[in-house]
This record gives sequence, C-alpha cells and structure tokens, in this order.
Amino acid sequence: MKNFSRKFLLGAGAAFIAALGFSQTLNVSLVANAVAQAPGDTQVPWFEADPLWPKPLPNNWVIGSTIGLDVDKNDNVWIVHRPGTLQANETYLTRKVGTCCTAAPDVLEFDAGGNLVRSWGRDTPGIKDHDWPSSNHGVTIDKDGNVWLGANSAAQPPKYKPGSAEQFARGGGGFSEGGGEKGQYHDSFLLKYTPDGKFLGEIGKANGSKGSLDINNVRGVAQIRFLPDGTLVAADGYGNHRVSEWDPKTMKNIRIWGAYGKAPSDDPIPHYDVNSTQFGNPVHCAEPSNDAILYVCDRTNNRVQLFKFDGTYIKQFTIATDTKGSGSAWEIAFSKDPQQKFIYLTDGANEKIHVVDRQSMKELYAFGGGGRQPGQFYGVHSIRTDSKGNIFTTETYEGKRVQKFTYKGMAPLSQVMAKKFTGNSTLYR
Repeated sequence: MKNFSRKFLLGAGAAFIAALGFSQTLNVSLVANAVAQAPGDTQVPWFEADPLWPKPLPNNWVIGSTIGLDVDKNDNVWIVHRPGTLQANETYLTRKVGTCCTAAPDVLEFDAGGNLVRSWGRDTPGIKDHDWPSSNHGVTIDKDGNVWLGANSAAQPPKYKPGSAEQFARGGGGFSEGGGEKGQYHDSFLLKYTPDGKFLGEIGKANGSKGSLDINNVRGVAQIRFLPDGTLVAADGYGNHRVSEWDPKTMKNIRIWGAYGKAPSDDPIPHYDVNSTQFGNPVHCAEPSNDAILYVCDRTNNRVQLFKFDGTYIKQFTIATDTKGSGSAWEIAFSKDPQQKFIYLTDGANEKIHVVDRQSMKELYAFGGGGRQPGQFYGVHSIRTDSKGNIFTTETYEGKRVQKFTYKGMAPLSQVMAKKFTGNSTLYR
C-alpha cells in the first residue's frame, strides 16, 4: 500500500501535494523568489495546511457543524460542534444498524499534536440537570481554564439523542439557528464549566430574554471573549443586536451597546448595508486586541466596527461589500507579533480568510477557496491563533471539521499575490 500523505503549501511558494501516490507541484518557489524581492515590498505571513491534524477520533466518533473554537494558555485547541447536524448515514452506529459512526460529545479538547485530551457534552452525566443550548455556538477558555459556551437558537431543545431513530423519524432536524425573532428565545444564556465539564454557573436563563435592552439575559450569543481585566464580552448576537459586557464572577451586566456605540434596538432592518445605523443579525464576533480595541463583526452588513472597551465607537472597515447570503465578516484572529499587525478574518460566504493590515485596515490578500481539500473551506467559521502563530479554523454547515494552518514565516506580498495553485482552485488572491 502506498504511503498516504498530503500537504498544501499556502502562499506563493513551492507546494508539494502527495495523496495516494499522486503529486502536484507549483511552478515557482517562493523561497527562491524572496531573494528578488522588490524594494519596499510588504512582508506578509504565510501558512501551510496540515491535512493530518487533528488525529482521528476514538470510538467511531465524528463531528458535525463545528461552530466554536479557542486556544488555551497551553496551546490546547478546544472546539464545540453540533451533534444533531449529522445525517442519518453518518450515525448508523448510534442506531446499531452499522458499525460507523456516532456523534462525538459536544465539547472536544486537543493537544498541540492533535491528540484528543478530553470531551464532554449534553449527554455527559450531570449536564442535563441545568439549561443546555438548543444550538451550540462558541467556546472560550478563561484565564483560570474554565470553559464558557454560547448558544444561538430561539427554538426549544430536542429531547431525543442526536443520531437516534427518533431524530430522523421527525425529519432529521438536529438544531435550529436563531435570527432576530421576536418573543420567546430559548438560548438566552451563557454557560460556565470546569475543563472536565462540571457546571459552575450561568448568565441569563432559558427563554428569559426580553430583547436587546434586557440586562439580565443574553439572546443568541455567537462568541465570548475576555478583556484584560477579566470582563466577559459577548457578541450578542443572533437574537439581540448588540455587544454586552458582564462580570464573570457575579454574572451581572456591566454595559450594552449597539452599532456606533448607540443604544441597541430590535427594530427589523435589511441586511447588507455597511452604513446601517444598527447591527444586523448576527453580531458574530467581539475580539479584543492588545492595544485595547474591540473588533465587532457585523456579519451580514459586511463590516467590522472598532470600539474602546467601554463601548466608545472609533471607526469601521468593510470587507467584500457585494456579499449577500450569510455575509462576509464572520470571526477575527490576530497575528502573534506584539503589535498584532495582521487581522485574519473568516468569510464563510466567499470561503476564504482575508488577511488585513490592522493599521490601515486594508486587505492584503486572501486564501482558501471553496472545496473539500485541505486548505479549502466549506462554511469557514471560527478562527484562532496559538502562541506560535499557527492558525486554526472550524467549518459549519456540511464542512464539519477543524483545520490547522502552520505558520511558515514572512514572505513578500508581491510573491504571494503572483502565485496560484495549479488545478481548479485559486487559494491565494
């Protein structure tokens, strides 16, 4: 049997792809051409997709739509997925009609080598004793190692086990994402756990939200992050039109704000307006930088707004402004240099990662492209970097995976822009 390996060299460099004895190589070496770099040519980061990360899961486990990601202080990678999004033919083992497969627990932790460290979720003993999301969305690890989960559905949670005969007898729906629905909204809470899944506390409560001015509940949180002083900040989100900040010890609200730092509103508004006076649904990220700026992704308005940590509006930048559908501004991670010179922004509609100069807020290039191969995307969703500058991404919808992109250093932008993969996908543009 031929040795199986595959690598995609992302960047304008010598790429070697070997899969089942098949190889494909770029025409020009980035490393060689870097010597001929034009004077003043911007240096940009470039990456190599690792097709063998993470390692295969045990117990015939598979993951569904993967909609949350964080990297802890030990460079361990945490994800949360939606077990109920697996199809009938992906869960035969659950119903004992085949030997493959069954849904992995909702929350998974991997070490830097891609080995599974621990896992737990809705069906872990003790979890059902308190609120649990109808639709998982977002995982974040705080400085003490505690695990925080968001959620984003208005609907009530299903009572059947993901992959069970009952699920597919009912049409197979394993989750229902929320939007700007009025009235009752189940996922009006955030959850806090120990690393092993012991319940520690909750902000809000199921079906509790009264809308974007409610300071006792959230409403469809897409992402949770922490400010340097420990304040919890939420992209709040799928039901609300706001950012909200909370004391993670008392679980009490500190402040809320909408677009441009104004009071949020639940008035219905059209999508795809980069000058909208309020956030659309979803407010999909709230990412703090080292220099005390909060970057907020207004996903379907194709923009990112910048704020001080107290909600004071600074400015905004736009991305792929002609994008319709699910919008272009999904999540943000920063490069690991002290200045965080580069923004990496996921775009799950156009299936790419935009690399943006943080000072000028101008896009330098993008990589990805729609597809199933390593380095390509189907619904690229969450993004984080580890201490070495490696990028990790998750994919929602039918993407159902996590990918690692190894940081390979800096290269001239002119070379990155000039090179393309041979084949049917341009991974760099």
